[in-house]
Amino acid sequence: MSNDTLLEQEVAGLGGATMGTTWRVRLAVRRGRDLHGLHAGIQATLDDVVAQMSNWEASSDISRYNHAARGTRHRLPAGFAHVMSVALEVARASHGAFDPTLGPLVSLWGFGASRGPLRVPSQTERDAIAARVGWCRLVWDAEGAELLQPGGLVLDLSAIAKGYGVDAVTAYLRHAGIGAALVEVGGELHGYGDKPDGEPWRVLVESAPDEDAAADVPPRVLALRDLAVATSGDRWHHFDAGGERYSHTFDPRLRRPVPRAPAAVTVVAGDATRADAWATAMTVLGSEQGLALAERLRLAVRFLERSGGELKESLSPAFEKLLGPDR
Repeated sequence: MSNDTLLEQEVAGLGGATMGTTWRVRLAVRRGRDLHGLHAGIQATLDDVVAQMSNWEASSDISRYNHAARGTRHRLPAGFAHVMSVALEVARASHGAFDPTLGPLVSLWGFGASRGPLRVPSQTERDAIAARVGWCRLVWDAEGAELLQPGGLVLDLSAIAKGYGVDAVTAYLRHAGIGAALVEVGGELHGYGDKPDGEPWRVLVESAPDEDAAADVPPRVLALRDLAVATSGDRWHHFDAGGERYSHTFDPRLRRPVPRAPAAVTVVAGDATRADAWATAMTVLGSEQGLALAERLRLAVRFLERSGGELKESLSPAFEKLLGPDR
């Protein structure tokens, strides 16, 4: 892009509501451009994601699947099918730390669309529901985009759908001819192209609530050159009972919320769908297992964990590279 063209542009902002949270887009556009059409297009794109993958909508594709009879096969729309493929990819690669079939457990503890009271269910209740969960129960025909309902399986894509929403909006904006934008849905981000000043989009990595007071944990700023960022952690949605904190992130192996969940886990990837899913998987794995896997898979991951009243930061080699020589 020429300097003259850059001088004719400005950074504009748009925003709205979706998936029980907010969306924001900053984009480089011609000065004075009418943005009503773009705003409507972004909202329609996100509304389509909700229509496919929201457990809160009784008429959504995922709700119809969750309530379908045993043995039925369901042809999934393109977005849902893509998310299903990525979810299974991350489930396999993380050895089950990410699992999109945890809907019954999420409801049992009072999280998610059930809107029930947050509580610690009995072991008997947990055992009774265990047979209904497990990503290995998924029979997915990727070529035909068909998913079998084996009976009683309840999908919950809340740990990946927002990331996909970011990617869907990014694709819409590119198709609309927007050469540079920073897209955010509920904290998940993707930035591409340069701003009118020639600089990339820079974002501060989301922190734990107590990170600002931790002198040994510096703020981390990332330049998003066609990169996506997702953060998971126990600052979002948790409850305390019996002296223990219960996070909204579930460990599929334990059939319960992650014990001693990291304060925050951030993943940077080429797309927000995978960044979102991997942020959840890494939260489940914890820093020791998570960093070992991240190094093998060359994933950019940052862990913030509480230890003795202090915060400890751990970075994968790929994340360190993104910070540049000055860190």
